[in-house]
Amino acid sequence: MSEAAGDTAADEARADGGHARTTPSRNSFISDFWVNFVRWNLKAIRNPFVVVGSLIQPIIFLVLFTQVFGQIATSALGGGGGAGGITYETFLLPAIAMQVSLAAAAGSGIGLVNDMEEGMFEKTLVMPMSRSAMFLGKTAAEILRIVVQIAIILVLGAVLGANVATGFLGAVGILGIGILFSLWFIALSNIMAIVTRDQESTIIGANLLQFPLLFVSTAFLPLNAMPDWIQVVATYNPITYGVDAARALMLDQDVMTVVEVTRFGGIWDTLVPAIAVLLALDVVLGGVMVYLLNRASSSAVQ
Repeated sequence: MSEAAGDTAADEARADGGHARTTPSRNSFISDFWVNFVRWNLKAIRNPFVVVGSLIQPIIFLVLFTQVFGQIATSALGGGGGAGGITYETFLLPAIAMQVSLAAAAGSGIGLVNDMEEGMFEKTLVMPMSRSAMFLGKTAAEILRIVVQIAIILVLGAVLGANVATGFLGAVGILGIGILFSLWFIALSNIMAIVTRDQESTIIGANLLQFPLLFVSTAFLPLNAMPDWIQVVATYNPITYGVDAARALMLDQDVMTVVEVTRFGGIWDTLVPAIAVLLALDVVLGGVMVYLLNRASSSAVQ
């Protein structure tokens, strides 16, 4: 998908009274998906600052928090090595994995608004290509980067002494939770991009949401170790559910305290409600994103 082809299509659209021609795509949905998947991965490789930045920050958090606050935090977990022998490295690692998902998902909206500012968004819309495949290819490329980055964090955590009690399958499950967790923020960052159409505003908005939400969740300390008002906020904080789901897989035990569920048994008392909340968020925010993208797409080709 070259820029020259995009320019030609855009010129044809303007020549046709300002409306895009409805030429059907000669490619299959899979082909259109693959072209966009490759395009967004190449774009990330050519601008590695965003990708590396979204990984470096969580790594700094992981190393500094475990080294500076590890001893104090381990005492907060139960003292003398933590409840049930849980170290702070093991407790913190799921939170850092979810932080990676948040930081990488924020890049989705930044990439979209960058396309808008460069005029590439309008060019791709007038091409004979499935719009669903375009947006799904973009999202899949972002999910791939999130999976790779979470895997790096899990390996680093193991080097620092963290232990995944559920083994390899648990690590794979944490990757799955990371994907499910990232989708709602991918949608939200794209919503901010469409609404603001400004890269700086999208970055500021994403960061303003990330850090307050992280610190008023169960990411860094157990719920009962935090002030009462933070416990209330944490109950309605999406990050709490992503972190608790990943932590249940990490520790092989029910860790959710914001919602008391006992009917499923073991870690499923955490996983089932957490996954239900995350799925609901993905569907709602994803629906809003698709609506706004369709509206922006229609106006962009008029």
